[in-house]
Amino acid sequence: MPADFDGSSPATQWSRFCDLLWYHAGLGVWLDVSRMALNQADLSRLAPGFASAFTAMAALEGGAIANPDEQRMVGHYWLRAPELAPDAATADHIAAEIDQIEAFGAGVLSGSLQAPGGVPFSDVLWIGIGGSGLGPLLVIEALQQEGCGLPFHFIDNVDPQGISRTLARLGERLRTSLVIVVSKSGGTPEPRIAMEQVRERLGSLGGHWAQQAVAVTMVGSRLDSLAVQEQWLARFDMFDWVGGRTSITSAVGLLPAALVGADLRAFLDGAAQMDAATRCPELEANPAALMAAAWHVAGHGRGQRDMVLLPYRDRLAVFSRYLQQLVMESLGKRLDRDGQVVNQGIAVYGNKGSTDQHAYVQQLRDGVDNFFVTFIEALDDPADLPALNGECPGDVLEGFLQGTRTALMESGRQSLSITLRRFDARSLGVLVALFERAVGFYAELVNINAYDQPGVEAGKLAAASILELQGRLHELLADGQPRSLEQMRQALEVPSAEPLFWILRHLCANQPGYVVEGDWGRPEDLVVAQPDQLEALV
Repeated sequence: MPADFDGSSPATQWSRFCDLLWYHAGLGVWLDVSRMALNQADLSRLAPGFASAFTAMAALEGGAIANPDEQRMVGHYWLRAPELAPDAATADHIAAEIDQIEAFGAGVLSGSLQAPGGVPFSDVLWIGIGGSGLGPLLVIEALQQEGCGLPFHFIDNVDPQGISRTLARLGERLRTSLVIVVSKSGGTPEPRIAMEQVRERLGSLGGHWAQQAVAVTMVGSRLDSLAVQEQWLARFDMFDWVGGRTSITSAVGLLPAALVGADLRAFLDGAAQMDAATRCPELEANPAALMAAAWHVAGHGRGQRDMVLLPYRDRLAVFSRYLQQLVMESLGKRLDRDGQVVNQGIAVYGNKGSTDQHAYVQQLRDGVDNFFVTFIEALDDPADLPALNGECPGDVLEGFLQGTRTALMESGRQSLSITLRRFDARSLGVLVALFERAVGFYAELVNINAYDQPGVEAGKLAAASILELQGRLHELLADGQPRSLEQMRQALEVPSAEPLFWILRHLCANQPGYVVEGDWGRPEDLVVAQPDQLEALV
């Protein structure tokens, strides 16, 4: 830790604060990295790496193949500045999509677009996973005002209890709900399975799927083809050059904003303005570069410290979950671009302040020192809450933030702070763009591809093999013969009986037609048989 990172010297810390503070008057944003273990020597040492990172980012925005593993451009920056797209056709397509999303949202909210039966839409049921669920959830939690727009319900998993509970909550209102299905490829199993369940339930209620279904997907995908064939209510495009974790300024985030009456143009403008600020090729004048430098120094360029998010606004409680995907899916890589094993990444967790001061802040101050905190605050307080007994909630919240920040500093724990003059759609765009660019810069510093996800793909392939094994096991057991796990393993020619145990445990918990003889605590002794076959064993 640098010598001038010294919580015992208020004068030194004040000097660091003044020297390292970044402020943008137009955006109303302050970034303070003075309480990170970052000094001038670090900035000088990292300067050559950032020079390369600035060049790489400019090439990315210019349309270079920035994701060589998939031979794709990376163009989420164009979504909020279509004029930067590499060709006029792409720019026109982006601009037209924004216009169409805005018009669709206005039509639904005004009642000119209605549910079957000529009644207004009552709810939105959003089906999407990963970035297709987290981005929309962040938009709704952060921007929807009380009494504005439609109530949102999310299915972002194939958890049967979650799907069942969401459908039960909607009940008959499913018949007047806008059902939005989001899948870039159109073939991701989770949204497809959820869509099929919702479609079945809607049909049983006498609903009309095509008149209330909306697809958000790539042109020509399986989902897009289905929507065209069945003449769904609307279709919005996802682009090949936008990944799920950076899709919030595409239809994935703009459509929810439009359906709750949020200012989607301001959201885009905030992101575009922060993009402009983070194009600055000077490390100390670029907020995303300063953040990436602070991350790099804190974790010694190896992600050895976790990022703890503490936003002091309830509306940003979901932001830590959103950043988990953005940061961890982008930076969590086994190999660098040269094929060397590096096992990079930064773990992200958090909730909100001041709630967390009554939770895990105890460990942050006194426990293992393996993290840095990112505080986020907004200065604007609502005018409808008066001071009572000399106390304003906003002043108390500010006191808790500064108190936690000071307590961490006294223990030598690192933190950085982001302050927003006000919190609104524009500032949400600012935050999203700031972290997107910081992630890109950090990836360049450690020589990894921030825009692929081989680990995710490996997980999908492994899941597909288990699903295939489930089908084969069902077929094997259909003859009613009693078998031990070892006999099943041999018959199915798999290397281990463990996945069979997992499959059978779930199968037997939900299908009473299967009966198990033996102790579930001794898997090697279990025998599975149909009830009429089991009697022969007794």
